[in-house]
Amino acid sequence: QVQLVESGGGLVQVGASLSLSCAASGLAFSRYAMAWFRQAPGQEREWVAAISWRNGITYYSDSVRGRFTISRDDVKNTLTLQMDSLKSEDTAVYYCASDSTSRGTVRNMVRSPSTLYWGQGTQVYVSS
Repeated sequence: QVQLVESGGGLVQVGASLSLSCAASGLAFSRYAMAWFRQAPGQEREWVAAISWRNGITYYSDSVRGRFTISRDDVKNTLTLQMDSLKSEDTAVYYCASDSTSRGTVRNMVRSPSTLYWGQGTQVYVSS
């Protein structure tokens, strides 16, 4: 059974930094693309960042590129999202997601969110 457990959310001020972590179990972590999504109140869930299983190639949405950094540790089975220069519009519940296809592509993963494994989410609130 795949389990994804996020941690690290909280309340910060505009311009601050925050690091989210996701501990994965129940899957051969190194073989799966991983991603972070977020959902703000009243809005649909949106993709934020992703990292491939091979070579750790990273991808970012336009809204976070240059401010957020996604990384993975295939020894510790953890996924991290370093968030810098936070803005009030970054306020959301952040979700860790795993591809359900071993050795799959980030493109297919992001296009098919209904097929992914999800964590329970962690709240990030950026106060101005």
